[in-house]
Amino acid sequence: MNVGQILKDKGRRVVVNEAAATIDEIVKELAEKKIGAVVIVDEVGKVAGIVSERDVMRSLAQNGASTLAQSAASIMTRDVVTCREGDSVNRIMEAMTAGRFRHVPVVGDDLRLTGIVSIGDVVKNHIAEGELEASALKSYVAG
Repeated sequence: MNVGQILKDKGRRVVVNEAAATIDEIVKELAEKKIGAVVIVDEVGKVAGIVSERDVMRSLAQNGASTLAQSAASIMTRDVVTCREGDSVNRIMEAMTAGRFRHVPVVGDDLRLTGIVSIGDVVKNHIAEGELEASALKSYVAG
């Protein structure tokens, strides 16, 4: 299965903001929408960075409450690993495991954001594939 199929199943909605947004605004979005990351996009919709719960916690530990007044640009991860819709779920899973991150923005040929895949999406897909395979094997053995 590929990333495009996950997006087809879950949808393409992504919470985005701009680099000038404050961490206070970002944290409120994370809490309100019950998500783990906000993608930071530039004026044409290309991925400029990502702010995750982990980024916020790191900055809070280093800078205290003053973090909340900082801009997203000051703490965001700039070197974002992205993927394409044609990428395999296994490739994304390997990248997440190796890089120890939980969100991968999906970009099109023009490098504009088209969706996001989380570790939850990948695990859900992996479980569904395993169940489908087990069902097929049971049918084969029984039939």
